[in-house]
Amino acid sequence: MIRCITIDDEPLALKQMADYIKKTPFLELSGQFESALQAISFLHENEVDLMFVDINMPDLSGMDFVKSLNISPKVIFTTAYSEYAIEGFRVDAIDYLLKPIAYSDFLKASEKARERFFSIMPENTQINIDEKFLFIKSEYKILRINLSEIKYIEGMREYIRIFIEAKKPVMALMSMKKMEEFLPDKDFMRVHRSFIVNLSKITTIERNRIIFDEDVYIPVSEQYKPKFQEFLNDNFLI
Repeated sequence: MIRCITIDDEPLALKQMADYIKKTPFLELSGQFESALQAISFLHENEVDLMFVDINMPDLSGMDFVKSLNISPKVIFTTAYSEYAIEGFRVDAIDYLLKPIAYSDFLKASEKARERFFSIMPENTQINIDEKFLFIKSEYKILRINLSEIKYIEGMREYIRIFIEAKKPVMALMSMKKMEEFLPDKDFMRVHRSFIVNLSKITTIERNRIIFDEDVYIPVSEQYKPKFQEFLNDNFLI
């Protein structure tokens, strides 16, 4: 996930950006601030990947705020004034959104940010994996994931989200088909176009749904039901 903060002295603008971030699967809202000065304190204590920054703010403008940072997260500027566009790109801003901001424009700018953070794996790229763990590229890091800790994997368009016990989900640009090929089939099974499950983590099945948590119900689709039923038959104690 790309960790974001929004900075704007207009509460309605902050709310709109928060709503847009929540609608975008690869973004995660880490904080909202009505001034750049508030954001500075937050950045000293927290890691942030991307900032949506309004340029016209009292006390410290968004542009001066970005210029003042020694190590700056990536930036997408927001403003009602188009004359700041050129200056925005001079500080290596990813994009420049002119208010009022439509979600389609927000999404295009966010996609540009994602291209900076995620390296798309070509089809012949190998995941480093053995019987106990795998290394996978997520955002701009290479992460080790223990296979025994994976609960399930969700496919979301061209990327996947790996749900791990007691940790935040890990997102990576990869197809479900490619991920399925690398996982050991004795431990993992695809039960739906959008889901692969760790068979050892299944505790409850109800009405063709696998229940992992109180609010997580993974459907077993007709396409994958015969294979899943075979697994149940082999492990069913009468």
